[in-house]
Amino acid sequence: MEFEKVAILGGGLLGGSLALALARHFPETPVSLWARRAETVATAKERGIAGATLDMAEAVEGADLIVLSTPVGAMATVLLAAQTAGLSRDALVTDVGSVKAAPHRVLRPLLERTGGKFIGSHPMAGSEQTGIGAADEALFEGAACLLTDDEQVGEPLAGKLQRFWESLGCRVSWLDAARHDALVARISHFPHLIAAAAAKVALEDPTDGLFGGGGLRDTTRVAGGDPAMWAEIAMENREALHGVLSHGIREMSEMLAMLETGDHEALRHWLEDAKRARDASLRRD
Repeated sequence: MEFEKVAILGGGLLGGSLALALARHFPETPVSLWARRAETVATAKERGIAGATLDMAEAVEGADLIVLSTPVGAMATVLLAAQTAGLSRDALVTDVGSVKAAPHRVLRPLLERTGGKFIGSHPMAGSEQTGIGAADEALFEGAACLLTDDEQVGEPLAGKLQRFWESLGCRVSWLDAARHDALVARISHFPHLIAAAAAKVALEDPTDGLFGGGGLRDTTRVAGGDPAMWAEIAMENREALHGVLSHGIREMSEMLAMLETGDHEALRHWLEDAKRARDASLRRD
């Protein structure tokens, strides 16, 4: 571990999982977990996160890596609270948010006041479950982690942050924030919205789910995620999602036209293209 102390600000699934993973891999490194609610801190301590606290000053004292693990809309408020509580100007600030243009935009002016540095992080790990109670120390193992350095912080901090995520089992790649948001709109946010649409159509009568099989369960699984969180993610990334959703609508319209004309061969080719893309993605795992 190249950081002296890690302060995780936010006690949800990702923040809790990160605290547990750090305790497992680096038991000698101090890790604090700040949360707003006493219930969250109590649950974190029950899960073995000794550094869980309601006290922001206690959380950031001596920390040289700050991980913002809150909704994107709350990051600026939490960072300002951390600065007020004594956050070191030499600390590196990162996050675990699902979009990156917004954090770079809103955190930059706060950090410019103190000379702080921000590099974005997005570990592609999670679950339809939420909260500290669902935290999992193995959540990051084998996960992709996308890093963004639009402010060109560079070395040595960029290398330290990359090795930090790699030490937890992540596969790290670097993108700029705009490319990151365009990518996750396609491979993460769009699939979630499609799962939600599938749930609304297939389960218009929820009792019909009694007759569904694994296909229905697997296709709609992520629709069980936190609606408030996913509404914020979609709205924060709505510009990139607009084109992706338009593409999806065109594909569905094309399929509908094949069914209306009875073009069996065209539909087979359409499904073959989808299967080929899916199979190719699995071969790269």
